[in-house]
Amino acid sequence: MNMLVAPPPLPDEPKPVTFSGNRGEFRKLVTRGAALELITAGFYRFWLATDMRRHMWSHTEIDGDSFEYTGRAKELLIGFLIAMAILVPIYLVYFVLGIEAERAQAFAGTPIFLFFYMFGQFAIYRARRYRLTRTIWRGVRFWMDGSGWSYAWRAVLWSALVALTLGFAWPWREAALERYKMRHTYYGDLQGSFVGTGWEFFKRGWGLWLASPFMLLIIPAPFILGAFRAIEWKWWIESVRFGDVSFRSRLRTDALIGRYWAAVGWCTLAFVGLMIYISAGTFLYMQVSGQGLANLAAGGHIMQAVPIVAIYAVGYLALVLAMNIVIRVALFRDIWQRIVSSVVINRLDVAANVAAKGELVSALGEGIADGLDVAGF
Repeated sequence: MNMLVAPPPLPDEPKPVTFSGNRGEFRKLVTRGAALELITAGFYRFWLATDMRRHMWSHTEIDGDSFEYTGRAKELLIGFLIAMAILVPIYLVYFVLGIEAERAQAFAGTPIFLFFYMFGQFAIYRARRYRLTRTIWRGVRFWMDGSGWSYAWRAVLWSALVALTLGFAWPWREAALERYKMRHTYYGDLQGSFVGTGWEFFKRGWGLWLASPFMLLIIPAPFILGAFRAIEWKWWIESVRFGDVSFRSRLRTDALIGRYWAAVGWCTLAFVGLMIYISAGTFLYMQVSGQGLANLAAGGHIMQAVPIVAIYAVGYLALVLAMNIVIRVALFRDIWQRIVSSVVINRLDVAANVAAKGELVSALGEGIADGLDVAGF
């Protein structure tokens, strides 16, 4: 008697990642936020960062379902204030010990610098934990365990090796640190991993390592940096795993170069505009006041003249505002769009039966990272 055997299930079709965010809407968001940052002396950045993340997460979709960012600006503010209570005394001790140590011996302040570098790496790891626990897809939270200090020690030792090898150990550093981060990263009860190797990264970008000294020149820098970042992102995306879920990227090596050139072009245009504004404002002031620039300079009153100071201050603030908008639109939003839109996910069906797991962590790590100026997005 023949028995019918059900055929094995067909593999799940690869699912593309899509981004539906409107560029004009995002530009308005960051323009308003940058203006409020200036008015509030930078404190609005916690609300702006939260709004930016909600916009980007909510418009990034996989198989018709978008991500959700549940972080709150108040959490970032409280984390920053607590971090400042920790960092300000350390900064003061560092300042005093640094002066005394350098009097006794050159380079004696190096251990203090290393401590701050290691502390910054610890903050980067903890900030990543915070952002992951505020990221949800299909009702399941991402989360992360592991030790921030263990990661910091690894980062310090690998960075020392990078310095000794004049940068050639960078691919192996990145692979080692990503392996540590990803094996402590989870989507519900689905554990992450990282299969990329330093040698594979090096093979993809060895030419850019040779060209990297030319990044000091204005013209080659956007080409080199844009190509390097595209290679790095493609390597990272294709090396990430969550169980059997894998990723493929169609990102071309030249995909990001135009965005870096756009940032350079718009920032240059803003600087030229500033020079024109200052020149025109100064000329107009001299015409109205009846004083020549040479007379003001000879009398030592040029920076004491309130209108001149006001002209310079307004111009500087306008430049800062313009550059913040350009960087956030061209180097964050546009690059995000190109990267996520290049991704295709294999075996997404594995993530269909994931059980929720993981707990929220505080924003202290991100606050410390913000205080040390090492916070990422």
